[in-house]
Amino acid sequence: MKNCLKLLTLALVLAFILPSGTDAYVVKYKEDYYKLYHVHYAQAPDDCIENIWWLEQAVKADFANPLYAMAKIETHEQWEKYRFLFQMHVNLKLLEQHLRLGRVYDKQVAYFYDAPWKDEYLRNLEKAKTCYEAGYYYWREAKLWAEKASISQYNFLYITDLQNWEDERERIVTSELDYQKTLDREIARLDKVMAQYQEMDGKSY
Repeated sequence: MKNCLKLLTLALVLAFILPSGTDAYVVKYKEDYYKLYHVHYAQAPDDCIENIWWLEQAVKADFANPLYAMAKIETHEQWEKYRFLFQMHVNLKLLEQHLRLGRVYDKQVAYFYDAPWKDEYLRNLEKAKTCYEAGYYYWREAKLWAEKASISQYNFLYITDLQNWEDERERIVTSELDYQKTLDREIARLDKVMAQYQEMDGKSY
């Protein structure tokens, strides 16, 4: 009987001191998913893929209540521009992660002594090209949201808590930031490297 009482007392104590299931962190809104995105100094493919997944979920999820936004929101206009900037920024991060992932598989230069492994290099270069080509979609999306956040009614409205996002918007609309050129350049170079590998044979070295 005493043992049963001890066990009951222990169970009651644990019920009070241990967190309940309702205290667990629930990932539901765009802001929640975005906070799970992180950049390592040296990113492995798995790190990029994980980030891409979190960011894709952020694109698809609903926004949290303005009270829990990543900036101070006081008016409907601020709330609207905040949402446009958020979508722009997340699409830029998705583009950057695809570039990072592509560079993991990219072979910047085809050396003549690579011939014995050319098939493996070509497979990796195809993966890199797929990543770079995916970047075009995110760039179009980022530009679209940047344009929406730059309409005349927002000319003197700035989300000061997210100055870096405002800077990104400005650089996009003025063409100072142009990932189209970056993607075009990377894919053109990669195509040349692939062509060099395809021309290699057993007599190449």
